Amino acid sequence: MAKDSDKRGGKRAGDRAEAIYRALRHAIIEQALEPGAKLPEDAIGERFGASRTIVRHALGRLAAEGLVELRHNRGAAVATPEWDQAGDLFDVRLGLERLVVTRLAGRLTAAQIAILEAHVDEEERARGHNEPLSIRLATEFHLVLAEMTGSAILTRYVGEVASRCGLTLALYARPHSSECAVSEHRAVIAALAEGDAAAAIAVMDQHLGAVMNRALIVPRPSKERDLKAILAPYADDAGTAAAKRTARGGRKR
Repeated sequence: MAKDSDKRGGKRAGDRAEAIYRALRHAIIEQALEPGAKLPEDAIGERFGASRTIVRHALGRLAAEGLVELRHNRGAAVATPEWDQAGDLFDVRLGLERLVVTRLAGRLTAAQIAILEAHVDEEERARGHNEPLSIRLATEFHLVLAEMTGSAILTRYVGEVASRCGLTLALYARPHSSECAVSEHRAVIAALAEGDAAAAIAVMDQHLGAVMNRALIVPRPSKERDLKAILAPYADDAGTAAAKRTARGGRKR
């Protein structure tokens, strides 16, 4: 019984750490939490009903992805990328995404193409109505592509680099219409479906070049907002997702 209790306690702690990780990651990618925003363990733990140890575990995962900085004696904060590193960051991303589309060109199944098209449809529905969600979906499109290669390494690195590029754009990018991303993503899908690797690379290069060209050197002023208020909708979303996973598990039994 004691072992079962320990397992259940460990699972609950793991579930909470996962929920905190996902909530913070979504808030960062959607730019609700801006670069430089402080992430105090006690405030996050209070919002999620979790210990500082559990919060620290989630923050460590985000730090490993380059989304959070763990500063000695100053606590954690959303990472603040330096502008002079932006060029290298986008060059690395370009190389990774070229590899992704090279592997996928002419190899996508009809089901995979349908998944990509449905994702872009969701981007289009969010455009003009839910800008934070639109930003996250635009980033996740590239992660979905990477996952379709079947390579865990490519998926990991594309996800990390794309997220870091998002932080850079949050600091330095001029406003633009999300319609650009939607049309560019549709062009990427079309090129992949045609099976022309060279054309797919050219389309992806043009797309990422357009993303990079939206960046400016002048940082945006930061906005002071209450951390717990920012995280509230993300915590609710995490709870709903966890409940759905539990329900699915119950039905399987």
